[in-house]
Amino acid sequence: MNDDIAAGKWKQLVGKAKAAWGELTDDELTQADGRAERLTGLIQERYGKTREEAEREVRRFFDANRD
Repeated sequence: MNDDIAAGKWKQLVGKAKAAWGELTDDELTQADGRAERLTGLIQERYGKTREEAEREVRRFFDANRD
């Protein structure tokens, strides 16, 4: 998945990510730093989703927030 978001853009999107995945903390979102793999793992762990489900959610989020 080539959906990593540049750090500057990610800082702008943290609010949207927080709205999408409210159980993730600000610190967790900051640590994810726009990296799809990290965000997928956090969602999988926090929400008890399968890897595939979490990947789909992250892909949809990144696709919806492209330039």
